[in-house]
Amino acid sequence: MKNIFIRRILFLLSIVLIGACSNNETGQTVSITNNKVKVEFQLTENGQPSYSVFYDDAQVIKPSLLGIDFKNQAALYDQFEIIKRSSFAKNEQWEMPWGEQRFVQNNYVETRIELQEKINLRRKLNLVFRVYEDGIGFRYEFPIQENMGEVFITEEQTEFNLTDDHDVWWGPGDWDIYEHLYSHTKFSEIDATAFRNHPSLGQTHIPFNAVNTPVTMRTEDGLHLSFHEAALVDYSGMTLKVDTLNMTMKSVLVGSRNNDFKVAQKVPFHTPWRTIQISETAGALITSNLIVNLNEPSKIEDVSWFKPMKYTGIWWEMHLGKSSWDVAAGKHGATTENTKAFIDFSAKNNIGGVLVEGWNTGWEHWIGFEDREGVFDFVTPYPDYDLKEVVRYGKEKGVAIIMHHETSAATETYAKQQDTAYALMQSLGIHSVKTGYVGKILPKGEYHHGQYMVNHYNNAVEKAAKYQVAINAHEPIKATGLRRTYPNTISREGVRGQEFNAWSSDGGNPPAHLPIVAFTRMLAGPIDYTPGIFDIKFDQYKKDNQVNTTIAQQLALYVVIYSPIQMAADLIENYVGNPALQFIKDVGVDWEQSKVLNGEIGEFVTIAREERGTGNWFVGGISNEEPRDVIINFDFLPKDAIFEAIIYKDGATAHWDKNPLDLSIEKIALTHTSIRKIHIAAGGGFAISIIKK
Repeated sequence: MKNIFIRRILFLLSIVLIGACSNNETGQTVSITNNKVKVEFQLTENGQPSYSVFYDDAQVIKPSLLGIDFKNQAALYDQFEIIKRSSFAKNEQWEMPWGEQRFVQNNYVETRIELQEKINLRRKLNLVFRVYEDGIGFRYEFPIQENMGEVFITEEQTEFNLTDDHDVWWGPGDWDIYEHLYSHTKFSEIDATAFRNHPSLGQTHIPFNAVNTPVTMRTEDGLHLSFHEAALVDYSGMTLKVDTLNMTMKSVLVGSRNNDFKVAQKVPFHTPWRTIQISETAGALITSNLIVNLNEPSKIEDVSWFKPMKYTGIWWEMHLGKSSWDVAAGKHGATTENTKAFIDFSAKNNIGGVLVEGWNTGWEHWIGFEDREGVFDFVTPYPDYDLKEVVRYGKEKGVAIIMHHETSAATETYAKQQDTAYALMQSLGIHSVKTGYVGKILPKGEYHHGQYMVNHYNNAVEKAAKYQVAINAHEPIKATGLRRTYPNTISREGVRGQEFNAWSSDGGNPPAHLPIVAFTRMLAGPIDYTPGIFDIKFDQYKKDNQVNTTIAQQLALYVVIYSPIQMAADLIENYVGNPALQFIKDVGVDWEQSKVLNGEIGEFVTIAREERGTGNWFVGGISNEEPRDVIINFDFLPKDAIFEAIIYKDGATAHWDKNPLDLSIEKIALTHTSIRKIHIAAGGGFAISIIKK
């Protein structure tokens, strides 16, 4: 209660500071403060909008210019004056229908600065800043006005001017994919052009030195920053062009080869929020709710038809080459018989769903063909797959079927069939679908991350909601917190996933990959990473590939890498008789609260989550290629309660490459006062189930 009282006092004090303004020699200045975070907005001598950001009175973003370029009209960039400013504070709590936590605090100070040109057309532009205790969001707003109707934006001139040569964990800027490995360099050493011709990523397009978002940094003083965007709707995705000499990032919107502009809009409208998360520890980035808070409240009144779940599926076996997506190859995976075997296994092991890929006609021609429109039929199964029968059998066993729609990036075909496909799902009681967009976008000239595809992805989610269907999108647009507005956007890929371990030619995902992902990509939203591979080497199928973790880390990922749907991705025969399966059976997928216990970007992280409705806790910890000891303080457990814990940890000789299957399992009692040291092997991890007695 004392901490809550202090927070409220600080919040009230921040209200007093709202809109504190002053005039100086270089123009008008507006300051917005919320606890330690402060934004200073200023018009330069020639009327250019500029902002800077401070944390605990230290500057973290130097004065950075703002503006918009247009086709067929002058840029909105300078010659402005402030005609009005207004501010308010908000302090609310809202409930997630599913998520990393149940209740979310949304406390911010908002200031709207209304600008107007002093010359020419006297066009108007509003800049809106929301200042949180852990960062800021800002966006451009275009109000109704006489001299601006339909506009064609060619570029945003949004700058992020850094104060120093920070440590940066970055993925190369790309107009089609997010499936690159992350790099860790100084800002001055970023070179995304080196990824231009990645051997495993055929559609990669990197025209200049840029990074995708989220991009995460650590200053010399240990402050952590992450740059992203929120509420990406009817707009183009943003990459950040890097100026390594001047320590500056500048927005570059994803365009289209078909147009000489990047965004088409009609006034009034607003851009997505440009976001900067700020924290004193790496772990606080993970627990920040800034991104989801910047989105509108849910537009779906009832989403109770979707239940977070674990699932198995006919998927990994195709990546291994055991079976195929298509029938013509002679080893079709999506058969009625095979699906029933997965249903039986899932029913016995507290796993709620089965994903079936390759069930529908068209897979013989889905990739490598220029004209892919009309290839897939999203309602017609192959002859050896009885859709209605597997749904019936699943219901009998208490296991849901998860639909799969691979579009092959033929967007017009999918858009035309969505009503029919979703109606079929609704008639069968199927409430979730995994969508895929492999390949170059059709119509030709569009990119995965341009305005055309942003609208396609978002329109699919809106339409699916009408049929009580939730979407887990692969090859997606980035997550920007829209799961608050449309909770049926349950998860997405948007990361270099588990399948790269099975088929990439560059050695797969290194041990440091996921300790970076937790502090970069995961800040954007849930990730369908498909953990749970027990046969780490899979020599029976691919001798030159493997998963670069221990089995203990595969268990830890169910807690560390958040998603409301978590796959037990391995072949079911690799689970049978393995005692590690018990953790997958026990672990939750929907959380009352989450706590980051320790961690450093790219090195290690430990996360504890309390399961909704049970009071049980689960802990997961992972490390990079360095072995280490971590101290776990269990003071997050409720007082005066005793829990039975099972610890799944790396064995004495465990190593991600030399001995990945060495696993130690220990059962102990835990209380609020317990403290435990746990050893993590190279590329290893640990998982703990903590069950109330």
